[in-house]
Amino acid sequence: MSTPIQELQAFLSRELGRVVVGVERVVPALLWALLARGHVLVQGVPGLGKTLLAKTLARALGGEFKRIQGTADLMPSDIIGVPVFDARQQEFVFRPGPLFADVVLVDEINRAGPKTQSALLEAMEERQVSVERTVRALPADFLVLATQNPREFEGTYPLPESQLDRFMLRIDMEYPSREAEAEILARYGGLSSPAHETLAGIAAVGREVLPQARADAERVHVAPALAGYVLDVAAASRAHPRLTLGLSSRGALALLRAARINAAARGAEFVAPDDVKEAAPAVVAHRLVLTPEAALEGVRDLDVVASLLAETPVPR
Repeated sequence: MSTPIQELQAFLSRELGRVVVGVERVVPALLWALLARGHVLVQGVPGLGKTLLAKTLARALGGEFKRIQGTADLMPSDIIGVPVFDARQQEFVFRPGPLFADVVLVDEINRAGPKTQSALLEAMEERQVSVERTVRALPADFLVLATQNPREFEGTYPLPESQLDRFMLRIDMEYPSREAEAEILARYGGLSSPAHETLAGIAAVGREVLPQARADAERVHVAPALAGYVLDVAAASRAHPRLTLGLSSRGALALLRAARINAAARGAEFVAPDDVKEAAPAVVAHRLVLTPEAALEGVRDLDVVASLLAETPVPR
């Protein structure tokens, strides 16, 4: 008999798979973010389905959905909202921006200027925004899905380290295999818009499912030695010769939570080191800042994560 968290994972695989080809490898990461109330950064070159994945997930989650397109002239007020004078009431009335939604897709977030990117910090961390000295709450399950182009692309701004740290995880979209790409051509090679038509038929998860799945994850035991293993990985990143910035305490918490959810999804009663290793690439890599020498040599953040996991002793 499957548990609520396993049923949720199967639901996401089924519904997202109706639209996105090869979604199986990203579903576990999406599950970690959903249940831990984290935000998701989807990175890859244009045309690989990043926006389609985000829109499909938003549809599967239900609730109110808003989209923000990152551009160089996008201003903080465009996403937060502004007070507008109401002639009938003879006073200023706040008109909320697209941030006031359950699921917010920020498409090409790194094409927006640093000022607008920084405006997302409070919303992502505190689930609230401050406007005209008034704090306004965002929905309890407020989720940001942001897509990002590689920073080498023209017209992009690198995200600040403080903002990257507020994304629980990063999903890297790579070129699909020949078989997967052949399926994409067969499925969407017509002259109509089958992707958008299929998107309209995506079912929305019930409101009671997420709390039940979170309760499942809470019951998974975390041994002190396992927590110590997460701390050892964090400490190793801070002393790594290839890095100028290692894993933060927020990142260590995210890693432990993702490992806990991963253990619950496979039906385990306790978190194992392998759960930490499975979660680490998505949770840790985007938080690391390479030294200039490592960047020039072509070292990737994922390579450093692999070396951290290989060098950190595993508790027995």
